[in-house]
Amino acid sequence: MTVHAFTSCSYSYLNRARVLASTLRAQHPGWVIWLVMTDKAPEGFRFDLTQENYDRILNVEDLYGTETGRWLFSHDVVEACTAVKGRACVRILQEPDCEKLFYFDPDIAVFNPMTPVSDMLDSNSIVLTPHQIDPDPKDQPHAIRDNEITSLDYGIYNLGFAAISNDTEGRRFAQWWDDRLTDWCYDRLDIGLFVDQKWCNLVPCFFDGVKTLRDPGYNVASWNLSNRTMCYNNVGSALINGVPLRFYHFTKLGPVGDCMTARYARGNIEIYELWWWYRQQVIAATDPAIPTGWWHYGTFDSGETIPKSVRELYRDRKDLRIAFPAPYTTGPDSLLDWVQKNTDLMKYPQKEGFEPV
Repeated sequence: MTVHAFTSCSYSYLNRARVLASTLRAQHPGWVIWLVMTDKAPEGFRFDLTQENYDRILNVEDLYGTETGRWLFSHDVVEACTAVKGRACVRILQEPDCEKLFYFDPDIAVFNPMTPVSDMLDSNSIVLTPHQIDPDPKDQPHAIRDNEITSLDYGIYNLGFAAISNDTEGRRFAQWWDDRLTDWCYDRLDIGLFVDQKWCNLVPCFFDGVKTLRDPGYNVASWNLSNRTMCYNNVGSALINGVPLRFYHFTKLGPVGDCMTARYARGNIEIYELWWWYRQQVIAATDPAIPTGWWHYGTFDSGETIPKSVRELYRDRKDLRIAFPAPYTTGPDSLLDWVQKNTDLMKYPQKEGFEPV
């Protein structure tokens, strides 16, 4: 039996996904590593699986079939790349040799073996990592606000990582996750949703065999740096609070990530060095044939950007979904034609981001 692992992204995040795959492959050469791609390649770029550290690829059409276009139109890129995770879990767990399944966000790098988690799945069905495992001190209100209060808003667990045993309870979780993400994977804090994370607050309530992983070496990121310190031992291995650094979550690469790192890493120079290393890896893995922010499903077939407000309208209006089953198509009597005649949404579009959670 074999351990399988996967990540999910668009082509604009392939550079990060390549770093994940190379670091995961270095630690676990025998694992089967999947890329779930919610995108189509831009003109001039060819994805050659034989040249990648991935063994297999699942495209969004493989998961949603003839409903792909209509389903995707109701999601922005963050929601879409997150929502496919549930269905990908169900699909990969059907592989005859899949004994255990790991999910990693594409902006993660793995630095030590994940064997302890694999061993946990011998006696647990689901392993999740909370954003924080230690409370921030009472006299640090900014940390409490940035970390604990934000977790209350966005989800107790960080779903950049999950591990599932291919047992009855693990498969039941995967199917439930697919059901919820297919219909409710939205960035809608106003109704209590933040893509997949808020749903998984319920996992310990609904399922048995749930392990909350409270080891500081896993899922290290800005949201827990206030309580974690990195150093190297005498043989050069990275440690977090004295235990091996298993994986680091390089969320928000750029000014936001720099700001949060400076706020909580403070004088921990090893964290800054790790970020420098990661930037160099991402640059080396970047293909200039992929435009910055590329997402094939981000535009109508005319090339015009789809505002998130139009996606939300289509999502909320069953009559529009019935009337326009091919929402990306433009021309007379198309969804775009209807929106332009009946709303101002194309005149005052909302900006759509492209960074996955």
